[in-house]
Amino acid sequence: MMETDNRNTVLGPRIAPPVPMGSYPPSDVTFLLKDLGGVPLELGTAEREKAIQSGVSYSEMLPVEYQPTEEYIGLFRKTLQESAAKVARAVAVVSERIVARRGTEGTVLVSLARAGTPVGVLIRRYIAEMYGAELPHYSVSIIRGKGLDLNAIRYILQQHGAGAKLQFVDGWTGKGAITRVLSESCKDFYSRYGVKLSNDLAVLADPGHCSETFGTREDYLIPSACLNSTVSGLLSRTVQRNDLTGPEDFHGAKFYKEWLDQDYSNVFIDAITPYFTSVREGAVAVAREMENSPPEISWRGMRDITALQEHFGIDNINLIKPGVGETTRVLLRRVPWKIIVDTRDNPNLRHILLLAEERDVPVEEYPGLAYSCCGIIKPLGGGEAE
Repeated sequence: MMETDNRNTVLGPRIAPPVPMGSYPPSDVTFLLKDLGGVPLELGTAEREKAIQSGVSYSEMLPVEYQPTEEYIGLFRKTLQESAAKVARAVAVVSERIVARRGTEGTVLVSLARAGTPVGVLIRRYIAEMYGAELPHYSVSIIRGKGLDLNAIRYILQQHGAGAKLQFVDGWTGKGAITRVLSESCKDFYSRYGVKLSNDLAVLADPGHCSETFGTREDYLIPSACLNSTVSGLLSRTVQRNDLTGPEDFHGAKFYKEWLDQDYSNVFIDAITPYFTSVREGAVAVAREMENSPPEISWRGMRDITALQEHFGIDNINLIKPGVGETTRVLLRRVPWKIIVDTRDNPNLRHILLLAEERDVPVEEYPGLAYSCCGIIKPLGGGEAE
């Protein structure tokens, strides 16, 4: 819940409205991002990896988007068909928990671009269908090492008032880095503007055991993790560079309009929403049980990552990316060293094994993890990793 202290709330100059972006219907989401189309930001995987590990922020450049093979798209479609009801149930559970805690009056969904955007769209659709409430939904940038886009938050509060109840949304948790960045950004916002924001981050899957509001803690394949921009409204990763985004600008991104004929963003949404009615009763019961006995935030996932770090002798913990979603990202846009799996027999890992085979990346079993898998980035010598 948002609170204000006794100081005058100063949200600064009015933030200019965003230019429409993305391939979702405007009613589903408003992207609070500056369009950087035409700016040459993409670097090859090896060049980008070298820059990141030498200390350049990952937010200052973009990966070349992975163009999936026909076999990979077939796997995406098959996975979506098989898991649609399961994803719908997680959406329903997390949506019911949001409504139980915040109600619908004055609640604003704020998804973290870009993995959080499809989830925010689904939550908005569920609440609209089940409660008849059309919640505003924005997608904003958050960057490790730079924080949440505070101009985007200022814009939302200028539109909806300082008493608006912001609910942050993401796809899943890994090590909990974004959870920490969000918490620090909320403190920063309060110190600057005198407005307290809830740092609660609602996610579909919380295998890292670091979120209060989640649909499940199973580390399974959320099909939107299989693809990049073509399942996230055709938006790139977010970018923050002082020469491209001014002090009153939103963080930036590219809108890949040229890929409209390859876009699966709305295919993903439309495959899941038909299951909302059938999963609701069970989801309500699960959500009620969670509210009565709140799940523990144990950070179990981080303990497992520390164990992996020691086992493989990895100096930089940022080179380990846990969970199905993060492992997919490692294979799509980083330089992988190896993939660690709990077991190869996990059906959630078919696309991981396919990508690893395509890129000739070794796969090793490491039973007992909180996660189904982890991707380990190849160390290139010194520096920070994304």
